[in-house]
Amino acid sequence: MTENKMMIDIGSDEVLSRVQSYQQGGYRLVQMCCVREPAGNVPADHLELHYTFGRDYEMVDLKFSIPPGAAIESITQIYPCAFLYENEIHDLYGVSIQGINIDFQGNFYKMAAAHPFNPDIEPGQAQKEK
Repeated sequence: MTENKMMIDIGSDEVLSRVQSYQQGGYRLVQMCCVREPAGNVPADHLELHYTFGRDYEMVDLKFSIPPGAAIESITQIYPCAFLYENEIHDLYGVSIQGINIDFQGNFYKMAAAHPFNPDIEPGQAQKEK
């Protein structure tokens, strides 16, 4: 058995179309995560998001960055289970994610401080527009 791993840099405007193509290709959503310490040519104040998909022994990681205060679209209309990851990313990093199918409105985790993995975010900056 050989594992095939691929990391693909995309723009935040490509997320939904890329995710849709992987879903249609029979890939499962493996994980979603956010990191505050981007590498390479990404500005230091940006967040880096990773969406990983798998099929058989192939893994694909879509990587994109967003500036502070940027909103992204939910992928829960494509992968309903993504609501867990998206609520976590919102609560821990303050990323505004629009259209989550099950939205905890910032109450997924009970924490002493809002957005503990991104303390530089302005209060209210991660509010979701309805």
